[in-house]
Amino acid sequence: MKYAMWVAQVLLALAFLFAGATKLVTPDETLTAWYPFPAWFIRFIGVCELLGAVGLILPGLLRVRHGLTPLAAAGLAVIMAGATVTTLAIGGGASAAMPLAFGLVAAFVAYGRTRGRRPAGGVPRRSVLQPTG
Repeated sequence: MKYAMWVAQVLLALAFLFAGATKLVTPDETLTAWYPFPAWFIRFIGVCELLGAVGLILPGLLRVRHGLTPLAAAGLAVIMAGATVTTLAIGGGASAAMPLAFGLVAAFVAYGRTRGRRPAGGVPRRSVLQPTG
Protein backbone atom coordinates (compact mmCIF):
# COMPACT_ATOMS: atom_id res chain seq x y z
CA MET A 1 0.00 0.00 0.00
CA LYS A 2 2.96 2.28 0.69
CA TYR A 3 4.08 2.09 -2.93
CA ALA A 4 0.58 2.70 -4.26
CA MET A 5 0.40 5.88 -2.17
CA TRP A 6 3.73 7.12 -3.48
CA VAL A 7 2.83 6.35 -7.10
CA ALA A 8 -0.49 8.19 -6.69
CA GLN A 9 1.23 11.13 -5.00
CA VAL A 10 3.93 11.48 -7.66
CA LEU A 11 1.44 11.23 -10.54
CA LEU A 12 -0.87 13.76 -8.89
CA ALA A 13 2.02 16.09 -8.17
CA LEU A 14 3.21 15.98 -11.79
CA ALA A 15 -0.30 16.61 -13.10
CA PHE A 16 -0.90 19.52 -10.74
CA LEU A 17 2.54 21.02 -11.34
CA PHE A 18 1.75 21.08 -15.05
CA ALA A 19 -1.81 22.39 -14.58
CA GLY A 20 -0.79 25.06 -12.08
CA ALA A 21 2.16 26.27 -14.14
CA THR A 22 -0.03 26.43 -17.24
CA LYS A 23 -2.56 28.59 -15.41
CA LEU A 24 0.20 30.95 -14.28
CA VAL A 25 1.94 31.48 -17.63
CA THR A 26 -1.09 31.60 -19.93
CA PRO A 27 -2.21 35.12 -20.99
CA ASP A 28 -5.37 36.53 -19.41
CA GLU A 29 -7.37 36.52 -22.65
CA THR A 30 -6.75 32.83 -23.17
CA LEU A 31 -7.58 31.99 -19.55
CA THR A 32 -10.92 33.78 -19.70
CA ALA A 33 -11.69 32.01 -22.99
CA TRP A 34 -10.98 28.59 -21.43
CA TYR A 35 -12.68 29.10 -18.07
CA PRO A 36 -15.88 30.94 -17.05
CA PHE A 37 -14.07 32.82 -14.27
CA PRO A 38 -11.94 35.97 -14.02
CA ALA A 39 -8.22 35.55 -14.77
CA TRP A 40 -7.16 36.44 -11.21
CA PHE A 41 -9.28 33.56 -9.85
CA ILE A 42 -7.80 31.08 -12.32
CA ARG A 43 -4.30 32.23 -11.35
CA PHE A 44 -5.21 31.75 -7.68
CA ILE A 45 -6.32 28.19 -8.47
CA GLY A 46 -3.00 27.69 -10.30
CA VAL A 47 -1.04 28.79 -7.24
CA CYS A 48 -3.12 26.45 -5.06
CA GLU A 49 -2.43 23.58 -7.46
CA LEU A 50 1.31 24.26 -7.37
CA LEU A 51 1.35 24.43 -3.58
CA GLY A 52 -0.74 21.26 -3.39
CA ALA A 53 1.72 19.45 -5.66
CA VAL A 54 4.62 20.52 -3.46
CA GLY A 55 2.66 19.47 -0.36
CA LEU A 56 2.14 16.01 -1.79
CA ILE A 57 5.85 15.29 -2.21
CA LEU A 58 8.10 17.39 0.01
CA PRO A 59 6.89 16.31 3.49
CA GLY A 60 7.53 12.66 2.64
CA LEU A 61 10.88 13.31 1.00
CA LEU A 62 12.17 15.57 3.75
CA ARG A 63 10.53 13.50 6.52
CA VAL A 64 9.03 16.55 8.21
CA ARG A 65 5.45 17.63 8.85
CA HIS A 66 3.85 14.47 7.46
CA GLY A 67 0.44 15.89 8.35
CA LEU A 68 0.73 18.34 5.45
CA THR A 69 0.44 15.61 2.82
CA PRO A 70 -3.17 14.61 3.58
CA LEU A 71 -4.08 18.30 3.89
CA ALA A 72 -2.59 19.04 0.48
CA ALA A 73 -4.39 16.05 -1.03
CA ALA A 74 -7.69 17.08 0.56
CA GLY A 75 -7.27 20.61 -0.76
CA LEU A 76 -6.64 19.29 -4.25
CA ALA A 77 -9.69 17.03 -3.95
CA VAL A 78 -11.81 20.08 -3.09
CA ILE A 79 -10.42 21.97 -6.09
CA MET A 80 -11.22 19.02 -8.34
CA ALA A 81 -14.74 18.74 -6.91
CA GLY A 82 -15.26 22.37 -7.89
CA ALA A 83 -13.78 21.72 -11.32
CA THR A 84 -16.11 18.76 -11.83
CA VAL A 85 -19.20 20.74 -10.84
CA THR A 86 -18.13 23.70 -13.00
CA THR A 87 -17.51 21.46 -16.00
CA LEU A 88 -20.93 19.85 -15.62
CA ALA A 89 -22.60 23.25 -15.15
CA ILE A 90 -21.22 24.64 -18.40
CA GLY A 91 -22.31 21.54 -20.28
CA GLY A 92 -19.02 19.68 -20.36
CA GLY A 93 -20.61 16.26 -19.88
CA ALA A 94 -17.96 13.61 -20.49
CA SER A 95 -15.08 16.06 -20.01
CA ALA A 96 -16.01 16.18 -16.30
CA ALA A 97 -14.57 12.67 -15.97
CA MET A 98 -10.97 13.90 -15.83
CA PRO A 99 -11.32 16.29 -12.86
CA LEU A 100 -13.52 13.70 -11.16
CA ALA A 101 -10.81 11.05 -11.55
CA PHE A 102 -8.09 13.38 -10.24
CA GLY A 103 -10.33 14.33 -7.33
CA LEU A 104 -10.93 10.70 -6.43
CA VAL A 105 -7.21 9.92 -6.53
CA ALA A 106 -6.52 12.97 -4.35
CA ALA A 107 -9.21 11.81 -1.89
CA PHE A 108 -7.60 8.33 -1.90
CA VAL A 109 -4.24 9.87 -0.98
CA ALA A 110 -5.80 12.08 1.71
CA TYR A 111 -7.56 9.10 3.27
CA GLY A 112 -4.60 6.76 2.94
CA ARG A 113 -2.13 9.19 4.47
CA THR A 114 -4.49 9.99 7.35
CA ARG A 115 -5.44 6.43 8.25
CA GLY A 116 -3.15 4.62 10.67
CA ARG A 117 -1.06 7.64 11.61
CA ARG A 118 0.91 7.44 14.81
CA PRO A 119 2.21 10.25 16.96
CA ALA A 120 5.89 11.16 16.97
CA GLY A 121 7.95 8.36 18.43
CA GLY A 122 5.83 5.62 16.87
CA VAL A 123 4.02 4.66 20.07
CA PRO A 124 0.26 4.25 19.66
CA ARG A 125 -1.88 6.36 21.95
CA ARG A 126 -3.79 4.63 24.68
CA SER A 127 -7.42 5.24 25.32
CA VAL A 128 -8.49 6.48 28.72
CA LEU A 129 -10.64 3.37 29.03
CA GLN A 130 -7.82 0.87 28.31
CA PRO A 131 -6.10 -0.76 31.28
CA THR A 132 -2.44 0.19 31.62
CA GLY A 133 -1.16 -2.96 33.22
